[in-house]
Amino acid sequence: MKTNKLFSVIHKITGRGLCAPWHARNRLHIAGYNPGAMSRHRYRRIVFFFARVILGVICVDLILPFLGMKKYAEGTRLTRYRRIAKAYRELAIEMGGVLIKVGQFLSTRVDVLPAEITDELAHLQDEVPPEKFSSIIKVVESEFGAALLEKFVQFEEQPLAAASLGQVHRARISKSLAGDSTPELAQTVLDVVVKIQRPDIETLIATDMAALFTVGNWLKRYRPISRRADVIALLTEFKGILYEEIDYISEGRNAETFSRRFKSDPGVRVPEVYWSHTTKRVLTLENVWAIKITDYPSIIETGVDPREVASRLLSVYFKQIFEDGFFHADPHPGNLFVLPVENELPSGKRAWRLTFVDFGMVGRVPENTLRGLRELLIGVGTRDAIRVVNAYQTLGFLLPGADLELLGRAEAKMFERFWGMSMAELRKIDLKEIGEFAHEYRKLLLSMPFQIPHDFILLARTVAILSGMCTGLDPQFNVWEHLAPYAEDLLSREIKQGIGTWLEEVRTLLRALLSIPVKLDTILAKLDRGELTIQSQDILARVNQLEYALRQVFRGILFAAFLVGGLQLYSSGKELLAIPLLVFASSVLAWIFVSFGKNRSAK
Repeated sequence: MKTNKLFSVIHKITGRGLCAPWHARNRLHIAGYNPGAMSRHRYRRIVFFFARVILGVICVDLILPFLGMKKYAEGTRLTRYRRIAKAYRELAIEMGGVLIKVGQFLSTRVDVLPAEITDELAHLQDEVPPEKFSSIIKVVESEFGAALLEKFVQFEEQPLAAASLGQVHRARISKSLAGDSTPELAQTVLDVVVKIQRPDIETLIATDMAALFTVGNWLKRYRPISRRADVIALLTEFKGILYEEIDYISEGRNAETFSRRFKSDPGVRVPEVYWSHTTKRVLTLENVWAIKITDYPSIIETGVDPREVASRLLSVYFKQIFEDGFFHADPHPGNLFVLPVENELPSGKRAWRLTFVDFGMVGRVPENTLRGLRELLIGVGTRDAIRVVNAYQTLGFLLPGADLELLGRAEAKMFERFWGMSMAELRKIDLKEIGEFAHEYRKLLLSMPFQIPHDFILLARTVAILSGMCTGLDPQFNVWEHLAPYAEDLLSREIKQGIGTWLEEVRTLLRALLSIPVKLDTILAKLDRGELTIQSQDILARVNQLEYALRQVFRGILFAAFLVGGLQLYSSGKELLAIPLLVFASSVLAWIFVSFGKNRSAK
């Protein structure tokens, strides 16, 4: 009973009930969900958790400072956030599904989130509870239509790893069963790992995403968020990514694509896919398990330098993103390993390979986006502020009306002051200096002309995780030392491109120049006929504001006239004449308030 009352309170505050999917089924059907295939209890628990967190943040971080209790809000912030992180971790471990993935992403953000939060959420990498072995056997046997030990020579009951959408078991298969019918190899046994999808995972994803869509509908009502990111579009893309991730046939193809692209790189290893033991819900791979990339003591113990691991990790991702346009988009610690090699390098250091597993989540960069990303990388690497701003435009990062000149000056200033600093140095920057920078570019910061294109969700997530992972491997990690040489190499390759590219640019320019007289003649003809109009969003907005102000002035004059006239007649004892005028005055006042509200909502 108390819970239902709380739901009603939140419904009044947010304008949307916690049971939205059950009371607004049409909205969910449009989003691609079948309400009957979801767990109502699970949905309510997730939404209730986020509602409680949001209300808590609003009350303490927004309302209390307004009431003069800013010091209390700031003093208790880390403790409160640690408590929220712990509560979220416990909920995610208990419920699994998409919540685990969200928590794992946040746990890697050691570069921006306080240790109190990341340390708490880091346990999600290892604390995902495994599925019952009996349930796993049912999935495997239903997929192959055969008993488990008919398909596998050996299958370990204890899982090697448990993830949010599936879990991994060690196993062994016969070489002949793996597709090699050579008689002398028929008895050869291969060590493999078998990834099995959790039962009813589609129902869990549908429920969790429905809950996140409800929370997203709340967040999009907050204008600072809605004007910079289409939350619903981001969630829609994330939903598609999740459903692609539970298609193990697709994951196997992704692994083979990745393997081909790094075939000539001895520093990278990708497991082989055994298609004879793979279906949509079961994936069998070569066993390449090694040292987890966040197991720093074990990495050092084998003689591998964690700083080199961070450097190679970043270089490999540079190639994936800026050259291949195809990248491993789930680089959390459970999917990356350091595999020491027996032989030593000429330098006397231990040889090792960076090993990737789990290719269910991959990103593909369209050619136009790839051009923008390269432009951005070259601009940052060469400290070219104008090139960076141009890249922002190409990528669609800038909101309409952004002050490009001011943005360019701010970029140049940031390069001048912060370029070349390590993460550790950036964290030590004096707040006074940041305040001075904010004051100098106050207009830019207040307008915040950036938006998040919805198709950047995987790339942004991957870059964010890499940033935290490299910092964990090397606290003094300096991304500039790796970025600048790579950017210069890209620039040199761009310059050395065939003469045909340059000739095409010249031809395009000549065509544009030759079309100028014709266009100029058209413009002059329109001007002569009085048909030329100039459109500017900024001018139109100001004209609309002026018209609105004039209308409000006119309404104010009417209100004052009716009010003064009514009061004078009332004071002279002519109530019958005074009352209609006072009623008219009240109506005009209501009119003013209604138009004011409409104008605010239209902005």
